[in-house]
Amino acid sequence: MHRTQTRHVTVEAHRESVRHLLAPLRRPDRIELLPLLAALGRGLAVDVVAPLDLPPFPNSQMDGFAIRSADVPDGGTELRVAAPVPAGAVPPGLAPGTAAPIMTGAMMPPGADAVVPIEQALPAVFPAPGVPATVRLPAVPAGNFIRDAGSDIRTGELALAAGTYLGPGQLGLLAALGLTEVPVHRALRILLVTTGDEVVEPGSPLGPGKIYDSNATLLESSMRQAGLDVTRTGISTDRPEELAGLLRRHAADVDLIVTTGGVSKGAYEVVRQAMEGHNVEFFGVAMQPGGPQGIGTFEGVPVLGFPGNPVSCLVSFEMFLRPALGDLFGSPAQRPVVRARLAEALASPAGKHQVRRGTVLADGTVRLEGGAGSHLVSALARSNALIQVPEGIAALAEGAEVEVWML
Repeated sequence: MHRTQTRHVTVEAHRESVRHLLAPLRRPDRIELLPLLAALGRGLAVDVVAPLDLPPFPNSQMDGFAIRSADVPDGGTELRVAAPVPAGAVPPGLAPGTAAPIMTGAMMPPGADAVVPIEQALPAVFPAPGVPATVRLPAVPAGNFIRDAGSDIRTGELALAAGTYLGPGQLGLLAALGLTEVPVHRALRILLVTTGDEVVEPGSPLGPGKIYDSNATLLESSMRQAGLDVTRTGISTDRPEELAGLLRRHAADVDLIVTTGGVSKGAYEVVRQAMEGHNVEFFGVAMQPGGPQGIGTFEGVPVLGFPGNPVSCLVSFEMFLRPALGDLFGSPAQRPVVRARLAEALASPAGKHQVRRGTVLADGTVRLEGGAGSHLVSALARSNALIQVPEGIAALAEGAEVEVWML
């Protein structure tokens, strides 16, 4: 049976509760093997160990001349020009007293231990047909402009740890190691339900007392951007039995149910009423906006109940669901966290963690966008960051440094 409580929990405690709720979804049977490009944006499911050295052989870092460093005394000398070494070729050994023209990335000839950049070489001299050309080169130390085998990563070393977010750089490394597929966590299937008799779909006639539904678009776009597989049901009415029936029809096909609205303590809180008889708890989190929250299971399926105001539901996703997904499954990537100075003073309610919308500017300051209200969608649209004001801070002056999550 659902429980409605007057207690308030901290942001950190509820974030941990969400993580605990979703942790059973991290299972071996939910790992799939995908081609590299299909894995873009997913989380790596297992450690990947390098199957070979990178680079796999010593090679030249520059276009230039491969030499034996001992052949060139201080002050430089003239060496005979050997056969050139193109990239992809296996060169013969370098004879003493010779210099081999070499391309960037080409394998070093056996015996050569340094590369002189072509910009440091005097023009090669061709004295007569059939006479070997020569080039004058300065002295360089052994190892000059050589990439040693394994200098990037060695065979058997950890290339990527389980839980790594797979972006272009990570997929590029796997390709460089010769891999074509990668084991990743399967994308979670989310049932997203918005509620409220006052809410209508965008494009419908807007009658008296009605508002357009922005929550579904806010959350679905956030979830899809985070790599989730989202099913939207349309807007549920404020009749609990209809909402419960809708959830039952979809529960077997999804991994998580997310609702918006109907989680407070008023008389018409449809989500709270629809959860009668199910293991779902409703309470307040010490956060503004986004205080009312619900968490539990509906017929064995994890449920998160977000508040109904647009900014509140978006902040709930960013503060609770997105971090848990990144922590457990490696996707989405965690929001970049920076420090910035407030462009203006702000006040925060006692005993609550406040999340304000803001824009981080080029000078390292962050400007507040709109007030603290949870209905200010236009302010959210102008923002590129969430400003974190921890519980216990009632006011911050202009210029105060704050933690900022970049959106």
